[in-house]
Amino acid sequence: MALLSMQNITKTFPGVKALDKVNLEVRKGEIHAVVGENGAGKSTLMKILSGVYPHGHYDGEIVFDGTPARFSGISDSERHGIIIIHQELALVPQLSIAENIFLGNECASKGVIDWRRTNQRTEELLAKVGLVEPPTTKVDNIGVGKQQLVEIAKALSKDVKLLILDEPTAALQENDSRKLLDLMLELKAQGVTSIIISHKLNEVRYVADSVTVIRDGSTVSKLDAKAGLSEDDIVRDMVGRDMTHRFPEHKRSPGKTLFEIENWNVWHPEHAERQIIRNASFNVRAGEVVGIAGLMGSGRTELAMSIFGRSYGRNISGTARLHGKEVDLGTVDRAIDAGISYVTEDRKALGLVLDETIRFNTTLANLEGVSSGTILKKNEETKVAEKYREALAIRTPSVFQKTVNLSGGNQQKVVLAKWLFTAPEVLILDEPTRGIDVGAKYEIYTIINDLADQGKGVVMISSEMPELLGMCDRIYVMNEGALVGELSAAEASQERIMSLIVNE
Repeated sequence: MALLSMQNITKTFPGVKALDKVNLEVRKGEIHAVVGENGAGKSTLMKILSGVYPHGHYDGEIVFDGTPARFSGISDSERHGIIIIHQELALVPQLSIAENIFLGNECASKGVIDWRRTNQRTEELLAKVGLVEPPTTKVDNIGVGKQQLVEIAKALSKDVKLLILDEPTAALQENDSRKLLDLMLELKAQGVTSIIISHKLNEVRYVADSVTVIRDGSTVSKLDAKAGLSEDDIVRDMVGRDMTHRFPEHKRSPGKTLFEIENWNVWHPEHAERQIIRNASFNVRAGEVVGIAGLMGSGRTELAMSIFGRSYGRNISGTARLHGKEVDLGTVDRAIDAGISYVTEDRKALGLVLDETIRFNTTLANLEGVSSGTILKKNEETKVAEKYREALAIRTPSVFQKTVNLSGGNQQKVVLAKWLFTAPEVLILDEPTRGIDVGAKYEIYTIINDLADQGKGVVMISSEMPELLGMCDRIYVMNEGALVGELSAAEASQERIMSLIVNE
C-alpha cells in the first residue's frame, strides 16, 4: 500500500525547469532511495514534499496516507508526520540535547516547561536511536555522528510517519555511517517509512527496498533494490551511460620531489596543552597524486590547514620545502605566493561566497591577476571566469549566475577554478568529492589527473578509501595526529590502511 504518491510534479524557476512531471511512489513501511546526479532535482522534490515550496508554487498532485496533501509550509507537513533531516544539521550547538529535541515543541503547561518530563522523554527517545548521552549534554560537545542521532530522535518526538534523510552519512566516518544505516533498518522494523537521498550507492543497496532515479528533472526509473540490483545498474540510469570504470585511466611518471614537509608540529588554537599534529613528514613529487587516509578526527584537515598559511593551530614548527628550498608559509598570502593552494572540505562555508557570482568567486584568490594597480578590470575578470567555465565544464548558463544556485558538483568546480587561477605548483584537496554524484566525481578525477599530467603535485585527503586507492600513486596513513605509514599504489588496500590505523 502506498503511503506517498507524488504525480506529475513540475517546478519552474526563472529560466529553469527544475522538475518536469516527476512521479514518486513510496510504500508504507519501506526504505525508498531517491538518487540522481547533482542538479537532477532531488532536493527540489523533497522541498515540495516537506512544504518548503508550498502548494500553489508547483504543478502536480501529492497524496499522503490516502488523503490529497496541499501543504502550506514546513509546520503543516510536520503536523501530518513528514519530517525531513537536511544534510546541514539544524541543531543549536549551545543548547542541550533535550532542548534541541523539543525546541518549538516544548513539554510545557501554562507556559512553564516541565524539565523532568522533558528529560524523561529525551531519555526514551535517545534509547530508541541507541544514544546514551545525558539529556543535559550540550550538542556542541558531541560528534557529528551523534548529532545525526539527535536529529532522528527529534523527528521521532513528532510522531513521524515519513522520515526523509538528505545525505545523512556525508560527513560521517565508516563506523558511524553503518550505525546510522542499521538504525534506519531498526526504525523500518518499527513501522517507520523512510526516504533516503544519497550518492553512496553501496549504502543505498544496503538499506533500500526501492530506488527512484531522477535525471535532469525527470523520473527515469523505479528499481527493485532487493532483486539483485547492482551499483552499475543505478549509475547507468543516473548518468545516462555506462561507467564501467569509476576512475579515469592514468599512467603517471612522477618526477623529482616537488614539495616536502618535515617534522611538522601543531598545537590546538585554544587549548595550548593539546598537540594536534606530531612530527609529520611527507613529500609529493612533480606529477604525482599523494593521498592521506585516516579516520575522522585523525588530524588530516588540521595538517592541511596548518600548512596552508597556518590557517589552523598555534606554535607551529617544522620545515616546508619547494624544489628543495625552504619556503615561508606563515600566512595565506605567502602560501599562495609560494605556489601552495588548498581546497577546503567545506565548500559552502569556507570555499565560496555563495551569494556572489561564479565570476566573483573564480578570481577571488588572485585579484592581482585581473587588476591594474588597485582597479579591478571587469572585462578581464569575465574572460577568466569564462575560460575556467569552459575548461572545467561548469554547467551554468552564465558566469554571472550566483554560485548558490549551482549543484554541488558545479560548486566544487568553481572552488577548483578559484585555486587553479592562482597557478599553484602544489594543490591540497580536502574531501574533493564530498556530497557530489558519481558523474561529477568522474569529472573531478579527470581534472586531478590533468593537473598531475601538467607536473603539479596533488595531495588528496579523502574519507573514501576506494577513491584514494583508485586515484593515488602513494598513500600516507594518519592516526591521532601522526603519519603512521606509507603505502605505494601496488601495496595499498583497504585492509592494509585500516591495519596501520588500528595497530599503530
